[in-house]
Parts: sequence; structure tokens; C-alpha cells
Amino acid sequence: MTESWALLKLLEHLERPRVLIVGDFIMDRYVTGEVARISPEAPIPVLLAKTSELRLGGAGNVAANLRAMEADVQVIGVVGDDAHGRAMRTMLDEQGCDASALVVDPTRPTIEKTRMISGVHQMLRVDWEDPSPIGRDTIDAILTALRPAVSAAQAVVISDYGKGVLVPEVVQCLIATAREAEIPVLVDPKDADFSLYEGATLITPNKKEAQRALGRTIRSLAELPAAADELIAQAALASIVITLGPDGIYYRSRDGAEGRVPARARDVFDVTGAGDTVVAHLATYIAAGVDMASAIALANIAAGIVVGRIGTQTVTRGELTARLQDELPNIGKVLDDAALDGALESWQRDRRRVVFTNGCFDILHAGHIDYLRFAASHGDVLLVGVNDDDSVRRLKGESRPLNPLADRLTVLAALEMVDAVIAFGEDTPKEIVERVTPDVLVKGEDWKDKGVVGREWVEMHGGRVVLAPLVPGRSTTSILERARGGAGVPERS
Repeated sequence: MTESWALLKLLEHLERPRVLIVGDFIMDRYVTGEVARISPEAPIPVLLAKTSELRLGGAGNVAANLRAMEADVQVIGVVGDDAHGRAMRTMLDEQGCDASALVVDPTRPTIEKTRMISGVHQMLRVDWEDPSPIGRDTIDAILTALRPAVSAAQAVVISDYGKGVLVPEVVQCLIATAREAEIPVLVDPKDADFSLYEGATLITPNKKEAQRALGRTIRSLAELPAAADELIAQAALASIVITLGPDGIYYRSRDGAEGRVPARARDVFDVTGAGDTVVAHLATYIAAGVDMASAIALANIAAGIVVGRIGTQTVTRGELTARLQDELPNIGKVLDDAALDGALESWQRDRRRVVFTNGCFDILHAGHIDYLRFAASHGDVLLVGVNDDDSVRRLKGESRPLNPLADRLTVLAALEMVDAVIAFGEDTPKEIVERVTPDVLVKGEDWKDKGVVGREWVEMHGGRVVLAPLVPGRSTTSILERARGGAGVPERS
């Protein structure tokens, strides 16, 4: 819990650094559908395609991850003089990236990877590319753009997918220029010879890439320190970060500082682009001056989120905040405005069915418990809106509430069926309902004839309203009346 609190505070005050990305830009196409039969022409499944979607891949996915974390981003790379090249530039522009130094090479196609997906399973991948080294004119165009781009950056990312852009001349010039300006360089490597990246600050291979560079297998976690030291020496690095899949992330620096954080994924559907997420998050934190241990911890959490989704994905500050708050029992369920945005974004991207209800919840009683259990049963996430103290006084009178807002939020957050609570100050929940736009809006059946506030909005957006049965004789008002009269527990009929 202490670590989560510290990381939350770090995120709250995190700067928005400028990061330069140089590397292989790829257009990812995802064709999704269903497989219901085997082809009569060959023993292969037939994918009945339903959707086709383009996403930024390779270095483009690194850029998208950085923008999701609100970093300023400039990109340098190569695209073809074709429709995908123009679409790539448009997508980068829409992300808010500076793509002015993206080089158009008419002799090469824009790289495309098409993935055929049924459910959560990739059936086939088709690559269109020319991975041969870029030519002299393209190299010169990149080198011309490097120096001013590096001087404006707080960190540089080399995103190497082995597609011909990061030739030795480009890599060596980039690292030398950054070192001269004392700007950290992070490398997501592809080349088996890490000496190509000599002088970089940090390199982020996965275990397979590290083994290929070593020329041997890393048989156990105990062998990691020696392997890391060898790779650091091989490329004169300051540090190395090795992603280990289910074993988390291991890091070690030249001075012997090291650590390993366990994997944080709740579900693993697709590891595509997880390395992009790690290097993007590390670049954000290192550029902002965050210590290595905290940077690794945050990058690990982000990677755990993206592997629970299909294809290349990003993680926003809000989503990262929401995930950290999930790890703070009870207290972490109490959302402020910023945390609510992150939680909603995370729930929506994970396709979780959101249920919303609201009330004063001044004195929690058995009727409330039954009501909240009923509400929770209608979806995946129950979010409870709670009237603040001023609105309760306007609704219930000057003698209410008996319990201040902070106490009411804390008690509700302690309930197992409640996933999150948020305070609101209006007399009706109209604004908060419209902000949340839940899949299900729950109110007590006593609202049947009064008109449920927010019904029209929810139904207009494809949701529904459910009326919950009430427990007879269980209400805050009846409890207070008995208390004033000195009466005890009423007999059951």
C-alpha cells in the first residue's frame, strides 16, 4: 500500500516532458471476425471478417503511448509515398505528435502488419515490408533532422524493429548527439549485437532478445545479474531493463544497483506492443527525473494493463491512477474528479458494464446493503454517487447529515459490492449521471412515479434503468425517529 501511495503522488506531480522517437514506423491493421468452419479448399479456418481497424505500430505505438501519458512527442522515421504513409502522418498528427521530420521515401513501402483475429486469438499475420537498409538520400535527410530534434528533447527513444531505418550511421550519430547534450537515450533493441547501441543510457530487451545478444540461455533468475553485467559492458550502457514476461521486469545499473518487480497483469490476452509501452513509460519518467525503481514499477503496471487487451494499446495517466487506486483497499475506491475520468476510461476500454446509483447514505442500514447488492448484480462495476454535506442539508434539513461526507464515503468504500464512490454537490444526480453515462442506472422502486433523474440520458445512450425493491421498515428516517423517541428495535411481525 505504501508503494501505491508513493506512486500515486508521483503521478499527480509528474511533468509533461518532450521525448524524441527515432525508429521503424509500422501501420498495424487488425481484421477481426469469427471462425465457424474449415475451408473446403485447404485444411485452414475461414475467418468471417467483421471489422478492420488501423493503428499505429512499431515506433508509432511508442509515440501513441507517450502521448497517452501527455508527453510532448517528436518523431523521426521513414514512410513510403503511399496511402499508408499519408495515413500514418495523419494519425500521428491526430495524436498530437510533431511528425514534421518524418521522411518520405518513394522507393520503399510503408510497413504494414495485418493481423487476423478471432475472439482473443490471432489466426494469421501478414507483413508487407522492405527491410533492406535505407539509402543515402534518406540517411542524409534523417541526419539533418537529428541535431535540432535532440536539442529540443528531454529524452530520446530508439525503437528498433529491424526494418532498415536504424542503420549504424543513424544510431551512432543519434547517440553521440544526445550524449553531447546530456540527454538520456533509451533503446528498444532488435539487433542481436548490442554494440550497435554503444553509449546509450538504457536498453530494454525482452528475455529472448537478451539471450540472443548473449549467445546463451538465461536458465534462472539467479543468472540475471551476470547476464545484465555482460550486456551492459557489451554496449557501454548505464543500465539495462530486461522484461521477463510472467516473471516481471529485472533491471540493473552499471554500479550494481538492481531490482525485480513481479508481473502485474490480471489477465493476459495479447503481448503485442507491451515492449513499446514499457520503453515509452520509462522514457516519460526518466525524462521527468523520476528514480529508476519508481519508473520501473510504473512501467510494469502499464504493461500489465496493455497485455489484458487485444493488439497495440496505450495507457493513460488516468488509467494508471485508477489501477493504483484499485490497490488501495477502501481508500482507493474513493474517487476525485481526475480519478473518476481515469476509472471510467479504464472500465470502458476493458468493456466492463458500469452500474451507477446514488444517495445520501447518511446512516448505513440493512436496506442499503440489500439495495447495493441488487445494484451490483446488474453489471461488472458498481459506482455509487454520494451527496455532499451541503446538498444533504438542502434536501433533508439543517439537522442532516449526521455523518460527514468523508465518513460516508469511507463506509461505502469498505463494502465488498461497491467498486468506487464519488461525491457530487448538486441537488439531483443529473450532471454526474451524464458524466458517467452508465450501462445501468439503478434507483429504488419508490422512484417509479417520481421520475428517475437521468433516465432519458441513459436510455438515449443505449443503457437501461432498473428499479430496486425496497426492504420494508428499513430507512434512515425510521431509524432517526426511533432514536428520538428512545425506542428500541421494533418487533418483527
